[in-house]
Amino acid sequence: MIAALSLGLFVGAVLGVVGGGGSIIAVPALVYGMGLSPAAAIPTSLLVVGLSSLAALIPRLRQGINWPVVLIVGAAGIPAAWGGTAVGRLLDPTILMLAFAAIMVAAGVRMLMRSKEAEGSCSTGPGRAFRSCAPKAVGVGLLVGFLTGLLGVGGGFLITPALTMFLGLRMKQAVASSLAIIVINSAAGFGAHSAGFAIDWSSVLAFAVPAILGSLVAARLARRLQDKHIRVSFAMLIFAVAAWVTAST
Repeated sequence: MIAALSLGLFVGAVLGVVGGGGSIIAVPALVYGMGLSPAAAIPTSLLVVGLSSLAALIPRLRQGINWPVVLIVGAAGIPAAWGGTAVGRLLDPTILMLAFAAIMVAAGVRMLMRSKEAEGSCSTGPGRAFRSCAPKAVGVGLLVGFLTGLLGVGGGFLITPALTMFLGLRMKQAVASSLAIIVINSAAGFGAHSAGFAIDWSSVLAFAVPAILGSLVAARLARRLQDKHIRVSFAMLIFAVAAWVTAST
């Protein structure tokens, strides 16, 4: 119980600050920290992270969420999440966890390679510029949605870098938009994994309540941080969790 409370609080704090990354902590924490099987940890993680992301989104509703991008990426991710779930059921859990670590390292490297914040066409909203970026938004949604179903992640550790690097959103706008997309992806992924899954509500609540509280507090504190600090902290967190997963697999 103590482990669940502590880990849940940490997951929520990460979500509140960087708009993602909750699942890259939640899945390993549920597997290695609480003893759940990967099959049980994945839907549990999606449920907790979805609720925590919704809570962290509330303080950011006025921070320029790019709703057209959110809707396109989220809509494209729903069918992809179901496809990823089907593929994941065919693979060995050890392979999934190692793939998890490899993708995290790649995402972290890309975050560090981005040296400055620059607005792109997708940051401008509807119009000709946005129509030119819509295909890229669909591609991001398909990739993140597939990995959501495959690895049981809300997708934030990939969505935030993708929104900044591929779609040109500034970091704080990307964080807020990422949280909205995570809610959509987590709901789709949980729906795909929930068939035949009996929820352990004691574990879920012990993990979810501190995660929600932590995300609310951290989201308010994150307003004082600069974009560069958020990006570098996110990358360092990804590397640390990737090393932990690799060593524990």
